[in-house]
Amino acid sequence: MQTVESFADVFDSEFRVPDSETDQPSMVTCRAVAKEFGSGETRIQVLHGIDLDIPPGELALLVGPSGCGKTTLISIIAGLLDATSGNVAVLGQDLGEMRGPQKVRFRGRNIGFVFQQYNLLPALTAAENAAVPLLIAGWKRKLAIAKAAELLEQVGLGNRLKALPNQLSGGQQQRVAIARALVHEPKLLVCDEPTAALDAQSGQTVLELIRTVAVREDRAVIVVTHDSRIFHFGDRMITMGDGRIESVQTLNHV
Repeated sequence: MQTVESFADVFDSEFRVPDSETDQPSMVTCRAVAKEFGSGETRIQVLHGIDLDIPPGELALLVGPSGCGKTTLISIIAGLLDATSGNVAVLGQDLGEMRGPQKVRFRGRNIGFVFQQYNLLPALTAAENAAVPLLIAGWKRKLAIAKAAELLEQVGLGNRLKALPNQLSGGQQQRVAIARALVHEPKLLVCDEPTAALDAQSGQTVLELIRTVAVREDRAVIVVTHDSRIFHFGDRMITMGDGRIESVQTLNHV
């Protein structure tokens, strides 16, 4: 009989980066990355020669004022946008060398996402929502739900597995979103303003969960935020301004 511990064995391994290949100084490497939108007189340069390294085992905070290029940068790192120039390597793989379908498969197997909006499917239970990445990957429903339940237990929702999104608070819905982002065991977790729609206490709880559940030695976590109340959860702070990296500061999280 197959157990929860053996679920990883049935996950489609295509474009899954082996652990031996992620034993490297940086999980994310950006070199001279630039991004432009439009052309001619309407051309706008959003990123200017970004150089950045994100090591494994850390929670990196990406901060800066609105419009400074934070979301554009993480969208490029996550393979959602293409850089105009420069090089981006994620888990040792050059994103610029991947075709569209290859990048989609790589992203689906190796990157998890947590957004400001929870994006839960209203007709699905918490366990079913958290299991969506596995169901898309072809897992049998029973196995996928059991794996999702394991993650929901870790984020404190073991007693809410059958609850629909409208029966959960905002903080609880974000916990489901975190479980969904981690259920396929990605090597990179990208969080875009995960506390923006939450009150102060719920925001602290969500970041504490990301800190304790998501951060591990073989995974990198990037959190884009304006929320200074959660800065103490980070290992390093990357400050952006006008499409450039202004500083990278090592933090002592509590």
